[in-house]
Amino acid sequence: MKIYAVGGAIRDTLMGLPVHDIDYVVVGSSVEEMIAQGYRPVGKDFPVFLHPDTQAEYALARTERKTGKGYKGFMFYADPTVTLEQDLERRDLTINAMAQEVGADGKWVGAILDPYNGQQDLAAKVFRHVSDAFAEDPLRLLRIARFAARFPEFTVAPETMGALRAIVQSNELSALSAERIWQELARGFTASKPMRMFQVLLDADAAKVLLPSTLTSHLAKEEFREQLITHFHAVDNRLQDRCAVTLMYLPASEIRLWAECIKMPNEVRDFSEIFSELNVLIEKMANDVGRICQPADVLTWFNRADVWRKPDRGYALLNLAERISLNVSVLISAMQNSQALNTAEVITSIPIQDRSNGESIRRAVDAARLSAITAALNTQVT
Repeated sequence: MKIYAVGGAIRDTLMGLPVHDIDYVVVGSSVEEMIAQGYRPVGKDFPVFLHPDTQAEYALARTERKTGKGYKGFMFYADPTVTLEQDLERRDLTINAMAQEVGADGKWVGAILDPYNGQQDLAAKVFRHVSDAFAEDPLRLLRIARFAARFPEFTVAPETMGALRAIVQSNELSALSAERIWQELARGFTASKPMRMFQVLLDADAAKVLLPSTLTSHLAKEEFREQLITHFHAVDNRLQDRCAVTLMYLPASEIRLWAECIKMPNEVRDFSEIFSELNVLIEKMANDVGRICQPADVLTWFNRADVWRKPDRGYALLNLAERISLNVSVLISAMQNSQALNTAEVITSIPIQDRSNGESIRRAVDAARLSAITAALNTQVT
């Protein structure tokens, strides 16, 4: 029985990056032996165990065979006779198919075991798949796209790009769960260079399958890609900000439809939809030559963003627009003016008999807010 650290931990160590999670593979052991040594079985699809002291995950070396559609359509075989090389062969990229033995004291010992030349590809900064079995798992397409966003200096080997296109052509992407698609896309959105993820999806012909059609059309244009890269540089790597600037030219209805398809979290979806509507408002104001933008349009967006109960979100939306050089100074002033209103005083201005009428109160508050918005707009024009 031998234990090895494998995969990303070895890759990141060689790249001088911090290692957060370590995958362990156990060679020459069995389920019975692992349990006898105090490991607790937790794997449903294949034998994975928790270390009795550290609770880290240890998996028995295994091989796999494609038996169905999707990334779950595999039969795994774990046995003491499965070698480390066989286990590494089933992994996605050569840079993720390296290992190092773990000694009894938990420290890595000996040379790095690299049967598929991962160190060579790491030095050349190339993503290269390990074996032909790569194309059998559709999830790997999204993983490569996400890796491209995390390691933007890497290129995809031509034969690996061919394997990615084969995944798309096989229609295997349709078997991916919405949750897994969103999980990989979200990690790509918050990586250092999200545009690299989109570029891989475009090059593999996967964008039309995984992304909204309008966004795919935009991404096909170099001018849009360059603008989006500029926006990414200007904003933080927060997920909601990255999603919002990516989707800002899509109708809110298309954002909603896509969000439902990929199980995007509601708060990210709402932020993106409202930012898209803010962009429409800003464009309308910019094109309002010779006259003041209608205060009612501004109030409609304030209500949509619910800046009254969620002022922090309102400022986050406007600040995001400001960071990508959209002119929102008048909107910030209008929001501050309207939020500063004393609603209690507004209600006292209503005839006594109407002060218990919700509709009368709403109309009076809206009128006061419109007046505050108008004052801000007039000041900006002046």
